[in-house]
Amino acid sequence: MLPTGTILLTTAQARVLGALLEKEATTPGYYPLSLNALMNACNQRSNREPVMDLDEEDVRQALHGLEDQRLAGPARGADNRVTKYEHRLGEALNLTRAETALLCVLLLRGPQTPGELRGRTERIHRFDEISDVHAGLQKLMEREPPLAAVLPRQPGTKESRYAQLLSGAVETAEFGLTANASEAGVAAPEQEERFEKLEAAVAELRNEVASLQKRIDGLFGD
Repeated sequence: MLPTGTILLTTAQARVLGALLEKEATTPGYYPLSLNALMNACNQRSNREPVMDLDEEDVRQALHGLEDQRLAGPARGADNRVTKYEHRLGEALNLTRAETALLCVLLLRGPQTPGELRGRTERIHRFDEISDVHAGLQKLMEREPPLAAVLPRQPGTKESRYAQLLSGAVETAEFGLTANASEAGVAAPEQEERFEKLEAAVAELRNEVASLQKRIDGLFGD
């Protein structure tokens, strides 16, 4: 098993590793992945935060870095004309299915609350209770060195967020950015409702102006 202290992922490497973990669980019939399929998985517009635009060379370099750390590489025993790639996280870290699911989603979507993680890991591993999510996160945090950390709770938020540490320690400034982005997401329905009301008010005013304009035209027409 690889000592976790030797792992330090770049942003691209984290995305590639997360994509390989996800696709193994959600589309096993298409796994391992070709370079092109892996690039598309990394650049998905859904279930990715932030959305990235990696090209083939970016993905290839990320794979080289992961292979150096024994976390991914060309698929073994595959008889294909096109080289395909697989992750080797199980060999490196010996994680449970629950821990792998949590780490996967943290790699793909950044810091999240236990509630968010429970919903977003469902296709990979089903957590029956939120307490099961907390237990999995606790196990990741108890690793030596730890693979995850709880972030300081931001003012106005109800739940703490958790981050993966395979990419190194997360700066406190980043915590605030993540929390603010999440708060903005929570407030989105309220903002949308306000926008709809404003649009309706503007439409009503336009109708009134159009009605007045017709009256004025009628007066001048007479």
